[in-house]
Amino acid sequence: MATYAIGDVQGCYDELRELLEVIAFDRGRDCLWFVGDLVNRGPQSLEVLRFVRALGERAVTVLGNHDLHLLCVCAGFAKRRKDDTLDALLDAPDIDALVDWLRTRSMMHVDGRYAMVHAGLLPQWTIDKAHTLAREVESALAGANYRDFLANLYGDEPREWSDALESWDRLRLIVNVMTRMRFCSRAGQVEVRAKGRDAPAGYAPWFEMRPARDEPAIVCGHWSTLGLKLSERLAALDTGCVWGGSLSALRLDDRTLFQTPCPRHQRPGAD
Repeated sequence: MATYAIGDVQGCYDELRELLEVIAFDRGRDCLWFVGDLVNRGPQSLEVLRFVRALGERAVTVLGNHDLHLLCVCAGFAKRRKDDTLDALLDAPDIDALVDWLRTRSMMHVDGRYAMVHAGLLPQWTIDKAHTLAREVESALAGANYRDFLANLYGDEPREWSDALESWDRLRLIVNVMTRMRFCSRAGQVEVRAKGRDAPAGYAPWFEMRPARDEPAIVCGHWSTLGLKLSERLAALDTGCVWGGSLSALRLDDRTLFQTPCPRHQRPGAD
């Protein structure tokens, strides 16, 4: 039995199946952790969602910004973007079932020596605190009034964490940290617009801001321009599959890395 963490798939179904052949994935024994952004930009989002959903308990998925974008488009609270590749998924006869499954995925997953989130965590948040905050979002997204949550999801404000934040501001900032952030300040100010490797003035990569703690290592994706970054405390696995990079899987049991090359489906740009 092995557990593999897999980077941003973004609708690259053929590449995902090739990677599973490379790791000799055993559906009866192994488990796959997906860092989010299962859909969009690549050509086969529908096939990816159907496949991962059918894996049942053998797959653990956290939500990424593209997954949330899909939910907002389906609910009528966001417009399709010119570089979206969601048409086949949105027109599928099982779209409602797929969306209901997706919106009940986790924002964060913690198990043993690892914690998985799509983008990152603030320096003020321990893993335990972040996991608790993630559950607040999960409850809103899986609840009967989830459309109210989606209607208030989009926006860059507030930009600084406070335990006193309430209502949609609180949930929106949690989502922005966990699905959009690349840079932050030590004081907990969030930068969600910068997309390259160079930090804006006053900010640094979020993982450099986190103090050393005796807690699980963080597995994440989202940052294709950063690329693969493996350390004792971090496994960043977005290696730009959709941009013509590779799709990566890290066997968490012994930290062995597996990769398969990918054709370029879109020109490099925003994640």
